[in-house]
Amino acid sequence: MNSGYRTAPGRHMSSAAVDPDRGKSLRLARIAPRGTVAAAAAAIGLFAAIGMPAAAEPMTFDEALALAATTAPQLRASALGVEAASAASAAAGRLPDPQLRFGIDNLPVSGPMAGRFGDDEMTMARIGLMQEVPSRARRRAERAMAEADIDVAAAADAIARREARVAAGVAWLDLHYAGRRLATLEEVLSALEPLWEAAPTGVAAGTDRPAGALTPVLLQAALQDRHSRLMADVARARAELTRWTGDADPAASGPAPDLEIDPAGLRAGLERLPTLQAWRAAGSRADAEVALARSGRRPDWAFEVSYGRRDPMFGDMLSVGASVRLPLFANQRQEPLIAARSADALGVRLEREAAARELRASLDADLADLAARRDQWVRSRDVIVPAARQQADLETASYAAGRAGLADVLNAFTALADARLEALDREAAVARDTVRITLAYRSDDQ
Repeated sequence: MNSGYRTAPGRHMSSAAVDPDRGKSLRLARIAPRGTVAAAAAAIGLFAAIGMPAAAEPMTFDEALALAATTAPQLRASALGVEAASAASAAAGRLPDPQLRFGIDNLPVSGPMAGRFGDDEMTMARIGLMQEVPSRARRRAERAMAEADIDVAAAADAIARREARVAAGVAWLDLHYAGRRLATLEEVLSALEPLWEAAPTGVAAGTDRPAGALTPVLLQAALQDRHSRLMADVARARAELTRWTGDADPAASGPAPDLEIDPAGLRAGLERLPTLQAWRAAGSRADAEVALARSGRRPDWAFEVSYGRRDPMFGDMLSVGASVRLPLFANQRQEPLIAARSADALGVRLEREAAARELRASLDADLADLAARRDQWVRSRDVIVPAARQQADLETASYAAGRAGLADVLNAFTALADARLEALDREAAVARDTVRITLAYRSDDQ
C-alpha cells in the first residue's frame, strides 16, 4: 500500500490519490472501509487514459471513407446512371432512321380492268426510302439536352458519393467514441466495486446508517443501465459502418480526425459543391428544352425516293420527292410550348438560388451549433471535470476526517465518473459535427 494513504479517521489522505493526471496505479488490497475509499479514489484517477477495446478487424477513419467511396452499392448504381447518360448521348441529334415504303399505286377498282394488276399502264408496285431531316436547331437542342443529362447524372453521382463518405465518417466516429465510452464506464464500474462492497461493512461497523447500504445498489444499477445503452450504441454504430463499408465486423482503430475546421474556406467553396452543380446542370437542361421548343418554329424536311415496277410493255418509273412541315400557326402550337419551357427554366434558376441560400444558411447554422458544442466540451473538460475531481478529493478528505459518510464519498466519485463520461459525450458531439460539416460542405478541390 502506498505510504501516502491512511486508513484511520482523522488522518488526511494525499490529494494525488484523486488526481487522474498523476497516473499512479494502485493494487486494491483487503483493507478497512475508509482505506478502500482511498484506494478507489486513486483508481478513479486512472480514467484519464481512455483506450479503445481490442478489435479483430481494425479500420482507420481514412480507410472507412475510402471503402465507402468504392464499395457502397448505391454508388455503383449512380455510376451506372452516368454511363447510361453518356451512352444515350451518342444518339442525340442524329437523323431519324430511314423509312422503307412500299405499296401498289393506281390499281383499278372499277371498270373492265377492276382488280387486275398489270392490265392498266398506270398500275405499278412501288418500293422506296424516305428520310426525315429535322431542323439543325432541333438536333442541336437534342445534343445540348443529352450533354446536360450527363452533367445531371454526374452531379447525382457526386452527391451520392459525398453522402456515403459523410455517413461512413459519422458511423466510424460513433463506433470510435462508443468504444471509448464503454471502456471508460467499465473502468468506472471496476474502480467503484470496492466502494460498493464497503457499504455493508460500514453499516455493520456502525459508522454508516442502514439506509446507506442501498445507495451503492442504486448507483450501480444506474451505471449498469448506462453500460447496456453503450453496448447497444456500439452494436448500432458497427452495423451502420458495415452498411457503408461492406466490412462484416468493422472496428474503429487509430486516432479520431482533427477537430479543427475552416469556416471561411467552407463558405468560399459552396458554389463548387455537387448540390449546386446538380442545379446548374438542371438549368442547362431546362435551357436546352427551351431551345428544343423554339426549334419547332423551324421547318423540318423529309426526302423520298421510290421505284415503281409496271408491266414490261409500259416500262418502270422512278419517283423523287420532298416534304416540309409548315409551322403556320405558331401562336397556337409552338409559342405556348416555348412559354411553358421558359417558365420551367426560370423556375429551375430560382430553385437553384433557393438551394444556394439554404446551403449557406445550413452551413452557418451548423457552424453555430458546432461552436456551442465546442464551448460546452471545453467547459466540461476544463471546468466541470476538474471541479468534480476536486469535490471527490474533498469528500474523501472529509470522510478520512470523520466528517462525511461513505455515501457522500460514493456519490462524489460517481459524479466524477459521470462528469468524465459527459465530457467524452461532448467531445464525440464536436467530432461528429466537425466531420459531418467538413465532408458535407468542403468542395473537392479544397
